[in-house]
Amino acid sequence: METVEIEAPPPPPPTIDEEDEVSPVEQVRLTVLNTDDPSLPVWTFRMWCLGLLSCALLSFLNQFFSYQKEPLVITQITVQVATLPIGRFMASTLPTTKFRIPGLGSREFSLNPGPFNMKEHVLITIFANAGSAFGNGSAYAVGIVNIIKAFYFKNISFFSAWILIVTTQVLGYGWAGLLRKYVVEPAHMWWPSTLVQISLFRTLHENEEKDDGKSRLSRVKFFVIALVCSFSWKLFPGYLFQTLQNIAWVCWAFPKSVTAHQLGSGLSGLGLGAISLDWTAVASFLFSPLICPFFAIANVFVGYVLIMYLVTPMSYWGLNLYNATTFPIFSSHLYTAQGPEYNVGLIVNEKFELDLAAYEKHGRIHLSTFFAVTYGIGFATIAATLTHVALFYGREILERYRASSKGKQDIHTRLMKNYKDIPSWWFYVLLAVTIAISLALCIFLKKDVQMPWWGLIFAAAIAFIFTLPVSIITATTNQTPGLNVITEYIMGIIYPGKPIANVCFKTYGYMSMTQAISFLSDFKLGHYMKIPPRSMFLVQFLGTIIAGTVNLIVAWWLLSSVENICQPNFLPLNSLWTCPSDRVFFDASVIWGLVSPTRIFGSEGNYSALNWFFLGGLVGPFVVWLLHKAFPNQSWIRLINLPVLLGATASMPPATALNYNSWILVGTIFNLFVFRYRKKWWQRYNYILSAALDAGTAFMAVLIYVSLGMENVNLNWWGSNPNTDPEHCELAKCPTAKGISVDGCPIF
Repeated sequence: METVEIEAPPPPPPTIDEEDEVSPVEQVRLTVLNTDDPSLPVWTFRMWCLGLLSCALLSFLNQFFSYQKEPLVITQITVQVATLPIGRFMASTLPTTKFRIPGLGSREFSLNPGPFNMKEHVLITIFANAGSAFGNGSAYAVGIVNIIKAFYFKNISFFSAWILIVTTQVLGYGWAGLLRKYVVEPAHMWWPSTLVQISLFRTLHENEEKDDGKSRLSRVKFFVIALVCSFSWKLFPGYLFQTLQNIAWVCWAFPKSVTAHQLGSGLSGLGLGAISLDWTAVASFLFSPLICPFFAIANVFVGYVLIMYLVTPMSYWGLNLYNATTFPIFSSHLYTAQGPEYNVGLIVNEKFELDLAAYEKHGRIHLSTFFAVTYGIGFATIAATLTHVALFYGREILERYRASSKGKQDIHTRLMKNYKDIPSWWFYVLLAVTIAISLALCIFLKKDVQMPWWGLIFAAAIAFIFTLPVSIITATTNQTPGLNVITEYIMGIIYPGKPIANVCFKTYGYMSMTQAISFLSDFKLGHYMKIPPRSMFLVQFLGTIIAGTVNLIVAWWLLSSVENICQPNFLPLNSLWTCPSDRVFFDASVIWGLVSPTRIFGSEGNYSALNWFFLGGLVGPFVVWLLHKAFPNQSWIRLINLPVLLGATASMPPATALNYNSWILVGTIFNLFVFRYRKKWWQRYNYILSAALDAGTAFMAVLIYVSLGMENVNLNWWGSNPNTDPEHCELAKCPTAKGISVDGCPIF
């Protein structure tokens, strides 16, 4: 049997105490290496080629998919897996010749400085993370462009849109730069989510070896085989047999029953028994179930069942809450009191503001009961997160913050001293320039964004105030309180009647904070992996600019080329271009910005009682905490995580029961049964399979659109027909109240 010689790491400097060599956090000690090789090259030709390509490709694909009924989000893990064999191939084929570039002194360069190393791989992944908008799919501000052009049918200039997208992204980078010293360098700020990536990096860079004398399929071969299979299979649910996207057998069994369709529809109902054989439906909204641990899947399952199969049926059929039966059982659309969809265009005047007289004429906006209840649950989740973190993690956060403020450094921070740090003035200048350009946008191009200059200052102040405490919570508990509703509520009350001003305020306030936390998480990843800080700065900054630009170009192309995009009432019934996420974003702009929270959730609206959910969310974790103190031997009580249970359906809508059913099923199979009974297979191939499914599905979907979709080439049979619902649950969207008339629905 072949032996492999492993060079021993260099001994630690003698001046460092042995007890200070390790991290104070056990999970970090078990996952992160305490050694470093500063001689490894990072700014290599391979890194720039693969990094720039990954960033641009993910930006294109994620923006492309964001308009589809099942918006697959391709994350950095796909690139993390896929670029390893490519990097090693380049290392084995590129010339090793060294040369000098005129004007750069005596430094020598090479297209191939040696084996493809882990530090290059990390920087490529950081590039890719920018391309996936740090896990969000695409830049959040692109949604503003989408609702202006595709929902309000107004215009915004390309230049204004580009400035808006880039400044909202880069502003978060500025906040992150100011806070690195507080939430990245301290050892007690350990960022649990980064350890998953580090484990995967170490797994991927282990030598391929033999097991029990039997040769195993290499990861590279497995990836290629799985990619080809997923690429080929996507042709069936994507074009040849679209009904495979949503197998709703209850609807097929009872084709004339409205109630059966409401129960069985995975897209417009409760999804009882509905399942998908299309990976885009499995992984969209909730991301790949293969990379989510089973305990998290179990929490989501419990919350989903409680809300979808207990609260919703009781609210709809039992209590008829908010005249539930007048509207569809599951919908994110807005309605009139009589049941038809609300025509928002009738209450928007020429100044792109609320026409109050027209609003009073057409009446109040109504929500489907599920949509209204999810707003209430969202209120409770925000409050419960703050209380839960304070009660169960408050002491730990305080202790870790006190420990980090003492300036005691662990081995990782000391090893990072070998590299030049990023001067603070770089971030000060970046922040000042970004705010100045944003102010210019609000002053000189206000017609496009509606937001006054003071709104930008206010949003920046909110982001500045909340970024540090929320970053500390995320760095120590892996829970990030969602404060987006707070920013919408505040601006809706202060500056009502202007929908775009509201979403711009939310983006500059809340989303810049979220971006900052994503940047800080990447900084911590680079910290653990011993990446030179200036390399991190350049890669993150360039990746953000490139990703935002590609997002906008793709959005502009699709909004101009796909007829009736985001308007399902005017699209073929099997069309993918329904924009479910943008529909919810548009509804939020109407609720919080155009009409204002006072007329929806206040004294002038129908849903003021939902504000009590804030109080319920605050009190709920306190009850759990008291039970935990009263019965300390009952360890299961501490496992009750109300923010997770309440937030289980936070993605609904736009996510549907179909997405949750499929995600929970696939996640349970791989992360419970395969993990338990085939652990070696899971350890070797699980993440590889996830990346291959993402990549193969994405490439075939783009190929189908370019070759067939753009030419409107369709099949015409039961399983794939542009004139019929591929789910075959047409009656799921029908109301059941007596006397309500909706096209295509029976009258009760």
